[in-house]
Amino acid sequence: MSTSFERFQKRKLISSYFSVVLSIGLVLFLLGILGLLVLNTKKLADHFKEQITISVFLKDNAKEVEVDQLQKSLAMAEYTKKATYVSKEQAAEQHSEEIGENFLDFLGYNPLKNSIDVQLKADYVSTEKIAEIAEEISSRDYIEEVSYDKPLITLLNDNVKKISFWILVASGIFTFIAVLLINSSIRLSIYSKRFIIKTMQMVGATKTFIRRPFIWTNIKLGVLGAVIALIALGFVIYYVNINFPELNLFQDPAILVFLFASVFFLGVLISFISTFFATQRFLNLRTDDLYY
Repeated sequence: MSTSFERFQKRKLISSYFSVVLSIGLVLFLLGILGLLVLNTKKLADHFKEQITISVFLKDNAKEVEVDQLQKSLAMAEYTKKATYVSKEQAAEQHSEEIGENFLDFLGYNPLKNSIDVQLKADYVSTEKIAEIAEEISSRDYIEEVSYDKPLITLLNDNVKKISFWILVASGIFTFIAVLLINSSIRLSIYSKRFIIKTMQMVGATKTFIRRPFIWTNIKLGVLGAVIALIALGFVIYYVNINFPELNLFQDPAILVFLFASVFFLGVLISFISTFFATQRFLNLRTDDLYY
């Protein structure tokens, strides 16, 4: 009979520990995903900004040597990520593919211009800087026009600022929720042992002596939950990096090390603080209050 009861108690204890580890792991995993997003917000914003292209259209009488010099100077400019020469024939072919028919047969001539497409570095994608760049390029005699989507640039910069702000707000809210969820799981685990705590206190054990094994046990559970969260987070980062290599998540290992260390530290810290205050609460309760 006692053996059966002991097995029941052991299963109950394992189930309690499992639920605590699972809840800690899940919460820390979600927190890690959010942290990854926060730490890579600028990188994501830069990726979208660097899709912005300035098209430099050339006059028909532009000399080949002038075009070559312009392309080389643009490619070497501090604001340029990539400069690509597009002939009028290539432009006509691309346009025909987009509209699904050969418009040259209809018009009888090619109205398009030779051009150089300039992809800018993210730091230079702002309305003011692009206007300065466009003005500097268009000062050459053989430049027909410098074209770019000004409304799109304004909209992109405004949205990047808004998204960055709300990501920070969401990070704060989710961190608070994470603390509450982990705290609730640990408190429920300790709640089932409140009579043991009070019994030890009644036979003369000090609060520190009673609290120590609970803190140590839940720190180990927090570490286990954090390890599970980090393994899952590692798989997610690997998957994202494989499918979206342009994000270069492994380009700066220090960011990933900081993220993983932060998640691990949070798992340990929250477990310690939650256990400390949960045990303190039951230590301060009167015996009669334990039944409510």
